[in-house]
Amino acid sequence: MAKVKGSSSSGQPAPHPAVAALAEMARDAAAPPTPADLAGGLAALRSRIDGRRGARRAGRWLWAGAAAGLLVIAGWRFLPAIWTRTQADLAPVAVARVEGGVLLDGGYLSASRHAAIRLLFNEGTEFLLQPQTRGRLREVGRNGAHLDIESGAASFRVTQNPARHWSVEAGPFLVTVRGTIFDVTWDPHEERFDLVLRRGHVTVSGPIVGAELSLHAGQHLVVRLPRAESVITEESQAQPGEPPPASAAPPPARRETRRAPAGAPLPSGARRWPALLAEGQWDRILAEADRRGLDETVEAVPSEDLFALADAARYRRRVDVARAALLAQRRRFPGSSRSQDALFLLGRVEELRSGGTARAVALYDDYLAAAPRGAYAAEALGRKMVLASQSGGAAAARPIAEQYLRQFPDGSYAGTARALAHLP
Repeated sequence: MAKVKGSSSSGQPAPHPAVAALAEMARDAAAPPTPADLAGGLAALRSRIDGRRGARRAGRWLWAGAAAGLLVIAGWRFLPAIWTRTQADLAPVAVARVEGGVLLDGGYLSASRHAAIRLLFNEGTEFLLQPQTRGRLREVGRNGAHLDIESGAASFRVTQNPARHWSVEAGPFLVTVRGTIFDVTWDPHEERFDLVLRRGHVTVSGPIVGAELSLHAGQHLVVRLPRAESVITEESQAQPGEPPPASAAPPPARRETRRAPAGAPLPSGARRWPALLAEGQWDRILAEADRRGLDETVEAVPSEDLFALADAARYRRRVDVARAALLAQRRRFPGSSRSQDALFLLGRVEELRSGGTARAVALYDDYLAAAPRGAYAAEALGRKMVLASQSGGAAAARPIAEQYLRQFPDGSYAGTARALAHLP
């Protein structure tokens, strides 16, 4: 039988130069091929240079195999360095230090002398809680952290890293971020949520806004729960850089996109107050009521206007006006659902009054007895729990927290209830 061109004296094909180079590199590699690997490779090589394919075709296969082998060996040699760098980038997130306060058991943050609290993390992220802000660092995991804001304002500078997962819960709203700079404010008394996004993008989920509202740099989101309205503002002066201190009253919008319908022409007459309320013209409503006289107004306007007047007065802290409008609602329309709603809102008004905590709790109890499945049932029980915690401590609030979790496990106060239920 004739020998194949390039055969050795033993009858086996002589190794191609590329194969010889590949073998030499493999011998120098950190982990050389096993005998089984070599046997398998040799069998594949023999089949490819079979006489039926011809010497030229076999040469092309050999060069392709050599190139693939070079890539494998290069990857093998550089993989440790790549892996080490990736592991360094994904080092577990940890709190590096706390300035202006202390981190208590359970993650609660306590300010020193009512100062701002700054949390600095090992990979560069910073949380700044403004004075009087009540917050809790609920979780610090390998890839990020979760902060709860019960009330107040905070600023965030989150280091860009697509593998990290950071989130901020402010009242019933959840903000999910990667790398970005933004300010958040939650006012539980007015039930108002504010977010000013200065760099990057975030998603917000919660009441009114839905499962996932995406925001981009320069936008300002305001959600007012009592009016079931959200407003997105384009803030032209929001520039990347150091975030200014978050405030409870963000600057007015220049351009607005309203997610709640409020763009229709205002109707004439007294029934325009709900539309004025939706436009944020609280002072105009109050001015018209003052011109007409409060006593005459609450006895003459329809139910919808009484509610609009009460809301405008609550937002402007005109407690006596709000209380008069809600009491008129209950007196003039006793059989309506609005009468039950007014009972809950009277509790919110009492919270604004000095020494009104006990009366507020009693009103929440009255509402829960009258409407245990009402629209404000979860809020009434949640507010009762918070007031019990403020006045009597965690021990007084724990039974209410446990009741809340049984009835409303996914309610807007569930985070606070879980914290109170598990405190020692």
